[in-house]
Amino acid sequence: MGHQRIRPDSAALQEIVSGVHAWVQPDGTWWVNNAGAVTGDDGTIVVDTCATEERTRRFLRALAAATGDSPVRAAVNTHQHGDHTHGNCLLPEEAVIVGHESVRESVLADFVIDGCPPFWSPVPDWGGVTRRPPSLVFSSELTFYSGGRRIDLLHPGHPAHTAGDVVAWLPEERVLFTGDLLFHGVTPLVLMGSVDGALRSLEWLAGFGADHVVPGHGPLADAAALPGILADHERYYRFVAGTAVAGLRRGLSPLDVARRADLRDFGGWPDAERLVLNLHRAYADATRTDVDLVAAFGDAMAWNRGPFPTAV
Repeated sequence: MGHQRIRPDSAALQEIVSGVHAWVQPDGTWWVNNAGAVTGDDGTIVVDTCATEERTRRFLRALAAATGDSPVRAAVNTHQHGDHTHGNCLLPEEAVIVGHESVRESVLADFVIDGCPPFWSPVPDWGGVTRRPPSLVFSSELTFYSGGRRIDLLHPGHPAHTAGDVVAWLPEERVLFTGDLLFHGVTPLVLMGSVDGALRSLEWLAGFGADHVVPGHGPLADAAALPGILADHERYYRFVAGTAVAGLRRGLSPLDVARRADLRDFGGWPDAERLVLNLHRAYADATRTDVDLVAAFGDAMAWNRGPFPTAV
């Protein structure tokens, strides 16, 4: 509400350490994600793609320029959402797509790729993207080597942002790609995961002792900034959980309790309407029911008094 969007052509490829890059797309909100890549002597492994054909091609062109056209041998999807997976189809045909076992099924079932619902304004134009799910899947962990460079792919062991969240961890370089387990300076989203699981994942993330962190959305972070980012997430998740408990006790709907909630502590974060979506998740978990995604987004639009703004 009132947040000024930044055009995604301000995206930039940033080298974290030699041969390890992050593709950072300001301002990191709806459909505007971060991605990355790890380049070794025998090629490049991409970490996530982007939501649209245009944004993914821009990422891949920048990566080719920075790596001397190093061939993309594989790609990792940190989770199922289209802002991280729609661009898979633009990778070389021979590249292996890797992800958690739940991500393959979810990408194949993605209906948003066929036409984005009018929950956002402007409605994103995906361009010429098609479903391309992971062809190599795992349940808990998998290790890649790229020219002797080790990349550990690890699942937290429970749903958090989604059921299939994966981090990419480079233990020698101390670089951690968190996917959407972290939203840096942006309201987190757990509609398709678990509030409790997202909260529990924070200690797990801290345990890596990363020197360099690439969140799924928002600016890069270093070891000095990470504790504060994790603490902010913890405060927000506890706020969501406490608000849900109070709302259920009073017999209020997620929308009603969101309208009564005080977001003052998180007022600087864009996408505040995600509170409604996160409360739908918390209510569903508490009552052991399924989330109605259409109802949840409808309530969030009602709270927001219109569609959610996103980048053009």
